[in-house]
Amino acid sequence: MYEKALTRSATLIATSLATALLLTGCAKTSNQASAPAGSTGAVASATDTGTHSAGAGGMAAPLDSAGWHTLFDGTSLAAFRGYKADSVPAGWHIVDGTLTKSGSVGDLVTRDKFGDFELAFDWKLGSGGNSGVMYRVTEEYDHMYWSGPEYQLLDDAGHPDGKSRLTAAGSAYAVYPSPAGVVKPANQWNSSLIVVKGNHVQHWMNGQKLLEYDLQSPDWKAKVKASKFSAWPNYGLARSGYIGIQGDHDGVLSLRNIKVRELK
Repeated sequence: MYEKALTRSATLIATSLATALLLTGCAKTSNQASAPAGSTGAVASATDTGTHSAGAGGMAAPLDSAGWHTLFDGTSLAAFRGYKADSVPAGWHIVDGTLTKSGSVGDLVTRDKFGDFELAFDWKLGSGGNSGVMYRVTEEYDHMYWSGPEYQLLDDAGHPDGKSRLTAAGSAYAVYPSPAGVVKPANQWNSSLIVVKGNHVQHWMNGQKLLEYDLQSPDWKAKVKASKFSAWPNYGLARSGYIGIQGDHDGVLSLRNIKVRELK
């Protein structure tokens, strides 16, 4: 009897353990399937391990260090120059490991061009601040935003552009709107990710995908035609170009941890 009781107990324990393992596996599968529809491999690869926290469905997921090139490490601006200039414009400073400007200064562009890439960076603005990050910028026009689409940086609560989602923080400026309630208040750090692969573009902020669109699509062409960018026929057409940081607006802008990874 004693031996039979031990056998029955052992069987029950084994069954319980198997059930627990099965439930755990199901839970993992359920969590993996909860990522939002439309998440791409590019975004997933950009959010594996590292220092930033842009990831699917608002989940904090750090960046993978493999393949990332540091554009600004807190000590040097060697990767940048001025728009249509060989040196960094006056007014940009490195303060306590951050790239900072406090008034209207010349725009920055990378020394290298990028076509398909992921760009990650942290940023904050002073009250009422306004800036932007442009991509696939050329130097054919007087201003870089005439050629390169813009990821808008804005203090939504303190700047008039924040009243429209088309020109609010994280928008593809004046072309595609961003959702409200994602950007942090003035003087607080935000983490952003821009993914550009072929004609497909995604904007992320603080772990949330804000928008995605396709360059050259009928929808994109219609929106550009209805915007001020219709004045510049080559807007958004370059397959490769510089990454630009807008400096010609007043207000305090700070950036850190600027990294780029080219996509193949």
